[in-house]
This record gives sequence, C-alpha cells and structure tokens, in this order.
Amino acid sequence: MLVRLVRFSFAAQDAAKAEAIFAELQSASRAEAGVVAFYVARSDDDPTRFVLWEVYENQAAFDLHSASEHFQRLVIDGVRKLAKERTGESLSPL
Repeated sequence: MLVRLVRFSFAAQDAAKAEAIFAELQSASRAEAGVVAFYVARSDDDPTRFVLWEVYENQAAFDLHSASEHFQRLVIDGVRKLAKERTGESLSPL
C-alpha cells in the first residue's frame, strides 16, 4: 500500500477555481482501479489551503494515476500552475 499526502496553497483569487478542479480530480481518481481512497480537504482556518490524502494499492496504481488523462489535465495543467506552494510526501502505513 502506498499513501500520498499533498498540500497546496493558492492565492485568494484562485482558491475557488482550485476547489472546482479538486472536486473533479477527486471524483475521477476514486473511479480508478487501484485507488483505495482519495480525499481532498480545504482548511477551515485558511481557505486558500488544501490537503489531498491518497491511498493506492501499490506503486503501479500510483503510476497509472499519474499517467491518466485527468491527472495531466487537472493537476499538471491545472492546480499546479495555479498553486503558490505545493509539498508532497509518500507515507508507509504501519
């Protein structure tokens, strides 16, 4: 199992657009084979910040996700271009 935690921050004027993109990404990603869980959350304290919690069956499932059309369109050509900051890390379940 592979877990990814990704944090994004956006300028205030881009946050609503980012939320719409993340909603579409969440829906499309949950339909992928090998995706165990995919959650997007928006901070209550700072509405310009979002966190993604992604769980994949294995590295191959994550690689397929990263190569998908919706990932390229919504992440690479979407939220990453809007983001002021992005950090990500891979986690290993205990």
